[in-house]
Formats: sequence, C-alpha cells, structure tokens
Amino acid sequence: MEIDRTGLAEFLRRRREALQPEDVGLPRGPRRRTSGLRREEAAALCHMSTDYYSRLERERGPHPSEQMIASIAQGLHLTLDERDHLFRLAGHRPPTRSSTGDHIGPGLLRVLDRLDDTPAEIVTELGETLRQNRLGTALTGDTTSFTGFARSIGYRWFTDPATRDRYAPEDHAFLSRLFVSGAREIATLRGPHSRAARLVELLLERSEEFRALWEHHEIGIRPAEGKTFIHPEVGRLELHCQVLIDPGQSHALLVYTATPGTESQEKLQLLSVIGTALLP
Repeated sequence: MEIDRTGLAEFLRRRREALQPEDVGLPRGPRRRTSGLRREEAAALCHMSTDYYSRLERERGPHPSEQMIASIAQGLHLTLDERDHLFRLAGHRPPTRSSTGDHIGPGLLRVLDRLDDTPAEIVTELGETLRQNRLGTALTGDTTSFTGFARSIGYRWFTDPATRDRYAPEDHAFLSRLFVSGAREIATLRGPHSRAARLVELLLERSEEFRALWEHHEIGIRPAEGKTFIHPEVGRLELHCQVLIDPGQSHALLVYTATPGTESQEKLQLLSVIGTALLP
C-alpha cells in the first residue's frame, strides 16, 4: 500500500481541529484563538516532536511507521474505524481488530482526561496499564513503562517481589488467588493459542506459588471494592475502586477514591500536592 500524503495531511488536520483542549484534559486559556488543538499540543499527545507532526500535516517528512501511526491514532482520540482509516492513508494495513487490543476508545479517554483530582488508570483484561493520570502514577508508580509479559500486574506479582510493596501485606494472599483465578478465566475465554494462555504457561514455569494456586482450580474470585495501598511517602491509604468497562475493547477504567473526612482523603490530597516528584 502507498502512502496518501494529501489524504493523510487533511485527515490529521481535521481531527486535530475537531478536538478541544478540554477533550484531552488541557486548559483552554483566555487568549486561545485556535479552533481546536494547536499542532504542538497534538504532537505532545502523540508523543512526537512538533516538527515531525507538522511535516505530516504539510504532506512532507518521512513515511511514518506503524508504531508512529498507532501513537497518532491514540493521541488524537480516534475511534477504531478512524484508526484503521489512518493506517490505510499512511500506507499500512490496519491492525487486526481484537477485544484484547491496546487502542483505547475515545470515550474512556475523555473520562480519564477529566479526572485530575483522584488516581485513575486504564487497564486491559490482563492487568496491563495502558494509561494513567498524574495521581495514578503518583499512587502506584509508572506502570505503563513495562514491556512484554511484565506489562501484566499478574505476571509481575509472581515474578517480581517488589510489585507487592505497594499493597497491604494482609491482602497479598487474596490478591494471589484473585490473579490466578482471573488468569484461568481469561485463558479459557481467549483459547489455548492466546496471549493469556501463554502468560499462564510462563507463570506455571516460573512461579511455585502460582503453580500451587493453579491446582486449586478457583474460578469467580472478584476484586474487593476496597483497596489498601502502602505508599512509600504518605503511608497507608484505604481507597475505594470504581470500575468503568469498555466491553468492545475489554478495557477497564479504574478510579480510586477515598471516603470524605478520612485520613486517607487527607493523604490523597497530600499526594496531589507532591505529585510524581517523589517517584523514583
């Protein structure tokens, strides 16, 4: 497939102009004259330089890679149909559609972008963090930076002891059972050749604890609404976890809140002040 530079440039420009700052969690500001996002704002959302993005809109620059196009599709909050169209304009075949893909629907992104006063994250059915807001990163650390199967908290839980440090010790046994039960359900749902099934295979090889719990064949264990985190700076936080599901993509938006008037609420407010500056 050949790149359609004119079509690509026009599509990017239209989608950028259609997005408003508040749609992506940015302040509008009193002197804004641009009808939509500025090019530098769109470039930042797409994790690329303003010069690179601008050249695409001007029908110039190198042929963007599939990874770059995927980043643009996510940054501009495209739907799956729009994402696939963008791939074709760029001369690439669209990714195979799957309920286990990483492309986050724009509706879920819009909700996350508006949550700036409480921790939140978007995760896959395997517990892979796709996006965190600032407070989400401050609460649990940057969990979007992992690669391979280590992206899954269930995998890290059984292979990296440090993963458990931010969770209350009295909850560890339950969380282990929860992750094993969830892995069994997803692997069965997705089939023997799925990524979930491969995750189970690796954990059976690498974790004695996982193997022991796997033998119990527990199914249907569900996470508690209340979660206790142990933060390295503010200490123990008792939080509630509300979940919003995108059934089309099997993604979940997790929002962590504290009961008003509690010590945990005060600690969340402190966490909001210190932000990510305390993270390693």
